[in-house]
Amino acid sequence: MVRRRLATVEAGLNLHSWLATGVVVAIAAILRLLGLSGPKGKIFDETYYAKDAYGLIDKGVEWNYKDNGPSYVVHPPLGKWLIGLGEWAFGYQDAETKISVPGHLMTTAPEFGWRFAAAVAGTLSVLLLVRIGRRMFRSTALGCAAGLLLALDGFHLVLSRTALLDIFLLLFVLAAFGALVLDRDARRRRWAAALEAGLDPDAPGAAGRPAGGWRNWPWWRLAAGVLLGCACAVKWSALYFVPAFALLVIFWEVGVRRSAGVRRPWRDALLDELPWLLLAGVLMVVTYVATWSGWLLTDVGYYRDAARYPNSGLSDNPLWNLWKYHEAAYGFHKQLDDPHKYQSWPWQWLLLGRPVAFYWSGAGACGAPTCASEILLLGTPLLWWSFLPALAGLAWLGAARRDWRAGAILLTVAAGLLPWFWFALDGRTMFSFYAAPALPFMVLAVVYVLGAVISPAGESAGSAEQGYDRRLVGGVIAGAYVLLVALCFAYFYPIFVGQLLPYDGWSARMWLDGRWI
Repeated sequence: MVRRRLATVEAGLNLHSWLATGVVVAIAAILRLLGLSGPKGKIFDETYYAKDAYGLIDKGVEWNYKDNGPSYVVHPPLGKWLIGLGEWAFGYQDAETKISVPGHLMTTAPEFGWRFAAAVAGTLSVLLLVRIGRRMFRSTALGCAAGLLLALDGFHLVLSRTALLDIFLLLFVLAAFGALVLDRDARRRRWAAALEAGLDPDAPGAAGRPAGGWRNWPWWRLAAGVLLGCACAVKWSALYFVPAFALLVIFWEVGVRRSAGVRRPWRDALLDELPWLLLAGVLMVVTYVATWSGWLLTDVGYYRDAARYPNSGLSDNPLWNLWKYHEAAYGFHKQLDDPHKYQSWPWQWLLLGRPVAFYWSGAGACGAPTCASEILLLGTPLLWWSFLPALAGLAWLGAARRDWRAGAILLTVAAGLLPWFWFALDGRTMFSFYAAPALPFMVLAVVYVLGAVISPAGESAGSAEQGYDRRLVGGVIAGAYVLLVALCFAYFYPIFVGQLLPYDGWSARMWLDGRWI
């Protein structure tokens, strides 16, 4: 009985699951890399991040080549470092400053260079979601469904084909969550093995716990700390996930002790695990500071050298100056309330109330009197309009089943969305792409409900034939849903990638009229 309560997905290589994963990831990679160099030039905020990325590769800090001085930026450097790696490999070009640099590995269209890292990050996030979904749901089919839905989401596709920061934030948050799921399974296997070896959970002190030693350290939890540090080094909004993930660790550690029969699971979990959480926090901070190495190891960055910024409160201590830089950037974010054509409120995001237009052009020949080419940051409508009912169903099913997976998904979605409701009270300018790190977890919510449709709880009641019929009908419903999402994605694909359309064809895709224009 205890062994069943502590059961996890078995570790080891499953060839069939990896073949299925490879098919889904290949679909994602083709969609993200095909035609990546179009449209030409810098679109939307690429005009900032592609330039900053080249400055990091060239000088170690963000650099304004037009004024020949350091740039003042308000986001940490890691996402721009990653964009810069693509520019280093494939080349960079800027018409305004007449910079043209060939790639170190190969020379392609410069747009490919600054978008390549985003495409890789988007593809990797699909891979991670397949494996996380498979581990959580104990089903290769459901894991692949999660990855395929993410691969066929227009919102994710556009972010994966544009040199913005949000796809990297999504990747690192999802990777940190995946590391915690692996940590949960590893800790439960450790307790199960100790109980089989004769551990008495009522014994006092170390005698009532599994064996220690560095081999049994929570390495995946520490890795999650590093990954959260990377996420914060892309955008500070990753901090909202830190308390949520810490709560998950505590809840899961209490759960494993309760399943093992520990008399005081809450007390023991807090005493045993808080030091490890603190160490993970230290690793997160160290990782974050390390991503500022270019700024710390040179003296040309903004606010780096006190002599260049008199009366600014700087000193000869670079860490103090880095703190002052962060104070200035925080002040910028606090007063960010200027109106913008494409701003939206958090309650509009899941309804696709105001997507962001990244690119628009009416030029070109399309066989019609007027043409249109647009890249619209729009989620695949059928998928996104499923999120709210899926979250409601997840909450209902999770409470009824007391399912840890439902709680983990809901808590993570809340961490990704709810803080923005608070900022909306202050009238802060915000955009739909702020929801990006919550996206994979909303997809998991949809897949959880699909799994419940395929295999309802308590299906063992009745004959085996009745159970088979229910699974067959549920499988057909789930498969039909995924197919409809794929067809919806195919219909909107031209406005995800900037494909030239007759104006009437473009207009037909503006389902919410002025809200999407």
